[in-house]
Amino acid sequence: MNQGKYLFAQLTDFLPRRVFDRIVNNHEGNKYVRSFTCWNQMLCMVFGQLTSRDSMRDLMLSLEAHRPKYYHLGFGPTVSRRNLGKANEKRSYKIFEEFACILIEEARRSCYKTDFEIKVDGNVFALDSTTIDLCLSIFWWAEFRRQKGGIKLHTLYDVKTSIPTFLYISNAKVHDVNILDLIQYEAGSFYVIDKAYIDYRRLHRLHTQGAFFVTRAKDNMRFNRMYSKPVDKTVGLRYDQETNKEFVFLTNNTCLEAIEIALLDKKHWEVELFFKWKVDRSIYEILQILSISLLNKTPIKETLTKCDYKDVKELNNKQLIISGF
Repeated sequence: MNQGKYLFAQLTDFLPRRVFDRIVNNHEGNKYVRSFTCWNQMLCMVFGQLTSRDSMRDLMLSLEAHRPKYYHLGFGPTVSRRNLGKANEKRSYKIFEEFACILIEEARRSCYKTDFEIKVDGNVFALDSTTIDLCLSIFWWAEFRRQKGGIKLHTLYDVKTSIPTFLYISNAKVHDVNILDLIQYEAGSFYVIDKAYIDYRRLHRLHTQGAFFVTRAKDNMRFNRMYSKPVDKTVGLRYDQETNKEFVFLTNNTCLEAIEIALLDKKHWEVELFFKWKVDRSIYEILQILSISLLNKTPIKETLTKCDYKDVKELNNKQLIISGF
């Protein structure tokens, strides 16, 4: 089916074109458009994202080098810096936002883990943020410190599907805890957060909506124990065997075992991986491969399959053997 197709075209074939066209029609995205459609615009931007272009000029230089391939890549015949810049400025971002939400939901359904190691009925989400540095002389509106600019990317990561379900970009000055006000909590689901998100009024809102939280207590937390449940201390969880450290966890779910709470907390670190694909490679490896392979005509599965270098004949050539190390 993919014989003779560029790898980029193989990837974009997975995008539901009819769904995208319906969204475009709802927002009149192609009204008064002669040739450079919203679909062409999106594919150009996807190409720039996958090839790690740093600017519009950088993207256009890479596209112009492959002008004869425009038709087969889906860019349309009239790609120019002017057309792309005007489209990005004038067309509604909601077209691409709605399409992204549909793709995320579809990915969550197809990647759901039925063999999740912690036996909980609801979804498990990990919440975290990362700061992206910006040049203050260019992005003056993103002032972070006296001589530094930046924004924060806040991500709610679905651990069971390895798909981000909520993304929010804010000024880097915004404290992480404020993002709890923007999340619509799912009843019965678990939200694994770090200490930066501890705010009891906000956690109480999560609790009243029927959701559960798991986090670690701050070192300076002051509290009084009102009552305890009887436990067998000889089989209780005392410390992390890997680090030999003791942790105090906070949660509003008292039905799970201590080991299950600890395992849920450990899932928080998966948000840093962001997500994995259905092949045995990390997202970093996949993006690196795609960035230099989009114009190859090798099938996707073959491109992303790890090679057993022991079977490569050239490695048996003595001229390639490096010794002395």
